[in-house]
Amino acid sequence: MRRRADSMTGNVKAAHPRAGFYAGIIAGVVATLTQMALWSVFQENSWLYLLNRDARLTAAILMGKQVLLPPVTFDWQVMIVATLIHLALSIAYGFVFVFLIFRLHPSQWLAGGVIYGMAIYGVNMHVMTFIFPWFIEVRDWITIVVHVVFGACLAYAYKKLSIKS
Repeated sequence: MRRRADSMTGNVKAAHPRAGFYAGIIAGVVATLTQMALWSVFQENSWLYLLNRDARLTAAILMGKQVLLPPVTFDWQVMIVATLIHLALSIAYGFVFVFLIFRLHPSQWLAGGVIYGMAIYGVNMHVMTFIFPWFIEVRDWITIVVHVVFGACLAYAYKKLSIKS
C-alpha cells in the first residue's frame, strides 16, 4: 500500500507498519554498532568480551540462567538466540513507535524517538529486571546512550521510509 505525507502539513496520513519493521531493524543494527564502538573506546574489557557477555544476558531470556555461567566465551547457539531476540525486540519496538508517532508532524519525530529510546531503556533496565535480574549489571551510561541512539535512529529511518517526496 502506497502512503504519502500531506503536502500542506507534512503529516503522514496513515501509519506505515512496513516502514516501522525496517526502521526497527536499521535502528537495532545501528544501536549495536554504536554500543560496540563505545565499548572499544571507553571500557577496559574488550568489545568482543562485552558482546559475548551481552549475548549471554539476552539469550538467557529464552535459554535460561545456565548460559550466564562462566566462562564468557563465544558460542554460536547463544549468539544466534541473542541476535534473534534483539531483532524481534527491535522490530516490535519499531511497530509500537509507528502507532505512537504517526499522528505527529514529522519534524517532531526525532524528539519523539529520543524520548521513546529513553522510555525503552527505563522499561528494559528497570522494569524487566524484576523478571530478568541479570540485566542490572548493564545499567550504565553506555546503555542509556545506545537506547537514545536506537530511538533517534528509529525515528530518522521511519521518516525516510514513510515519507515519499
